Amino acid sequence: MICPTCKSDMIVVEHNKIELDYCTNCRGVWFDSGELELLLESAGLEGLEPLLANLAGSTEARSAEKKRKCPICLKKMKKIVAGQEPAIILDICRQGDGLWFDGGELAQLVGQMAGEAGEKTTPQQEIFAFLQEVFKTEG
Repeated sequence: MICPTCKSDMIVVEHNKIELDYCTNCRGVWFDSGELELLLESAGLEGLEPLLANLAGSTEARSAEKKRKCPICLKKMKKIVAGQEPAIILDICRQGDGLWFDGGELAQLVGQMAGEAGEKTTPQQEIFAFLQEVFKTEG
């Protein structure tokens, strides 16, 4: 799969039988439709799924960022706001193919979700640690 941001080839990263497409160049990550929900479910965070369900219906965010094309259908994706302060601008496929996180955005959102989840069990801590380690930004 080709990265929608820098056009590099992405690699597949697997965790708990969930395959994510990751760009080693710009550190962005693509979740096919349903993969983020599966990841949250495997961490015992099903309570956060309604938040994700609302993302698709979110109004388009104003952003100076260039509109990116979905790596699956190649149509321009919609920019939406996710998370809390600081807000995170995500790219979501209008056809429902998936969700794109720029480098660092996933770790930022995971950090916000971890705060909302409060006390976590060991599987939750493991998945948050995995996501933050793999998808953190450098610098």
